[in-house]
Amino acid sequence: MKEAVYIGRNPSSQPDLEELLGGVALGDHDAFAALYDAVAGPVLGVVRAVVRDPAQSEEVAQDVLVEVWRTAPRYRRERGSAVNWVLTLAHQRAVDRVRWAEASAARERRAALLDRSPDYDHVAEEVEAGLEREQVRRCLRTLTEVQRQSVTLAYYGGLTYRQVAEDLALPLGTVKTRLRDGLIRLRDCLGVSG
Repeated sequence: MKEAVYIGRNPSSQPDLEELLGGVALGDHDAFAALYDAVAGPVLGVVRAVVRDPAQSEEVAQDVLVEVWRTAPRYRRERGSAVNWVLTLAHQRAVDRVRWAEASAARERRAALLDRSPDYDHVAEEVEAGLEREQVRRCLRTLTEVQRQSVTLAYYGGLTYRQVAEDLALPLGTVKTRLRDGLIRLRDCLGVSG
């Protein structure tokens, strides 16, 4: 009986969407089926124009039609046509989906940045530097006293060869020889290829 009311009323054989929406508001499943058939295509078109992704568009369109079923009692004829009300819901849900997808992608990018291990590990660098310093100290202990003093004054004290010679009261040639020999021994001890 209700089916005849919804389909036979409009001379153009198009169902009266306001009437159908009124039936949906009362929980009429036949009215919802007729409304669904009438608006599903336009709803999908509006959603697809905003969302772009076909699979997501179908999902959003389905959500919109479920929303129409749930919220049909809120429709007010004086505020606009039924088709505009449904398509406005579709547009709003599509925009919500795009915003959600963009926010989700932004969260994933931020999480990925937080999960990245740093390019420079300060702790590992500190440990490595400490080990290298200890190895240099150990190798310095293998030098003769004059070699160790010469290397220490020249490379850690920043003195020139001449200043090292004056500081140790040695001839410049002797300091240069001691430095050369000391550096060769350090290189061999540290395992540095020459």
